[in-house]
Amino acid sequence: MRLLNALLRKKRKKESWLKYIMSVLHLWLGLLSSIVIFIVCITGSIYTFKNKIIDAYNYDKVYVSEEDKPFLSLDKIRYIFKNKNLEITQITIPDTPNKSLHVSYKNLKTKNSGSYYVNPYSGKIIGSGDYSLENFFSIVLSLHRSLLIDNVGKQIVGVSILIFVFMLFSGLILWWPNKLKQIKQGLKVKWKAKFRRVNYDLHNVFGFYFLLPLLFISITGLYVSYPWVKSAIIVSLGGTPVLTAQASEETKAELSNAFNDILKEMVEKENEKSTLKEVKPVSIDSIIHLADMKLNYIGITTVKMPNEKDPRFTIKKINRENWLKALLPDIISFNKKGEIKRVELFKNKPLSKQFIEISLPLHTGEIMGWPSLIFYFIATLIGCSLPITGFLIWWGKYKKTT
Repeated sequence: MRLLNALLRKKRKKESWLKYIMSVLHLWLGLLSSIVIFIVCITGSIYTFKNKIIDAYNYDKVYVSEEDKPFLSLDKIRYIFKNKNLEITQITIPDTPNKSLHVSYKNLKTKNSGSYYVNPYSGKIIGSGDYSLENFFSIVLSLHRSLLIDNVGKQIVGVSILIFVFMLFSGLILWWPNKLKQIKQGLKVKWKAKFRRVNYDLHNVFGFYFLLPLLFISITGLYVSYPWVKSAIIVSLGGTPVLTAQASEETKAELSNAFNDILKEMVEKENEKSTLKEVKPVSIDSIIHLADMKLNYIGITTVKMPNEKDPRFTIKKINRENWLKALLPDIISFNKKGEIKRVELFKNKPLSKQFIEISLPLHTGEIMGWPSLIFYFIATLIGCSLPITGFLIWWGKYKKTT
């Protein structure tokens, strides 16, 4: 009976029905989803730093001593690999002078593939990265997405995040003071007060300050989990919804046109395979030079080499020339002759396609590098704390009645 009273308190005299209903729902849904929200937030805060941790773990390979000379020609590096019966399939060129090249290759004898870190000044192969931590991070990611129980877990996580989104809004309603002159009291923590008061303030104040970041992280997470959320976001940004049986004829026509464009490019590539079969590809250095003329800024550059499936050079360059310093990808492709076949500048894409392209780094916090990673880390730790501080608030009230 006491537990029931603690779960369903009486309405206060001057309390509005809206606040009363929100208070009860906030409590019930919070208790229902708290463990899942805690797991999702703590794993998210860990996974945020995955790439940085792996780079630090491979520090002696990822980083090199900066030298007062330009990087070695990529064609010379290609020659070094060729002498070892290794065919380069992809090269990632850093945007800083103290990092290694990351070169992916295929062994021409064994047909196995792999990757090496290479000193950009000397062409010396430093070695392969140690990716033993990948197993740990794959478990963290699986916990984050599905609690390690596949499809059922994915739905549990999705529903819990939907509840969390509701609780962020209900929390704002509960936080909002009856009189605006009282708003200052809800913006600071009374650190010198007793534990119960400090805990109460931590829940309310941090919940308010981090409402928008947590809401954004949650919605971008739901974007991955639910097609209807994905469609809603894409449509709100002016794009085409995910195709369903009930999709309009206009939507189906747009998707058909997109498919036709893809099909056209595939046909062009097949023609290039036959017409340019005997043509010797231009040098990698020439391709980089041509790409830099079109993408005239400093950025991490990935060069994908022509292969049996795709006869083109594809260059992906990360552009930070924007007021947010966000990592935005530009793509350009060339045929074997060095002729431009496709240019995809991020800034020229419709807003919906821009969001699709960067939805993952927007969710993980990688979108602006270290500043956003640190901010997301703090935000997700706050997200972790909300179920704990919320439970302690309720538990304190429950203990008071016993």
